[in-house]
Amino acid sequence: MLTTIWLIISAMFFGGMMEKSGSLNVLAQYLMVGVRSGGALMRRAGMTSLVANLVTSDQYLSIAIPSRMFADNFQEMSLKTKNLSRVLEDFGTVTSVLVPWNTCGAFMAGTLGVPTFAYLPFAFFNLINPLVAIFYGFRDIKITRIEEDTQTEEVESFARTLHKDE
Repeated sequence: MLTTIWLIISAMFFGGMMEKSGSLNVLAQYLMVGVRSGGALMRRAGMTSLVANLVTSDQYLSIAIPSRMFADNFQEMSLKTKNLSRVLEDFGTVTSVLVPWNTCGAFMAGTLGVPTFAYLPFAFFNLINPLVAIFYGFRDIKITRIEEDTQTEEVESFARTLHKDE
């Protein structure tokens, strides 16, 4: 397990250096070019998480880095951050076992005694889930906006007022 632990520690150092140096802000500005809708933002955040999974070799960084990069953009587009959380799980967590040099892929291959590409065709959930997330982003399905919650709270408040009068 020590090699896996070293890989995680190295990845965390890498993520910390990227954040402190301002590289994440520059990357976020570059990645936001051409994003005009909530679905496009979710797809972009998901693909960034997938690429981070490939580059940083750690599942935690594939979630932490894009979440720090895109949190403000989700707020600006009036999207709840639970959308960001969901898409990062769809792309970052689920696909990490499919990357052989990732800590999850290395652990699974070592535990199962089977190379990552040998079990890849049988990992249906891991392969299909990002595609479903892309479809949801294109169709604007299950994307929660900040205004929706405000309207719901107003309706519930009005309903409580009506029930008090009865």
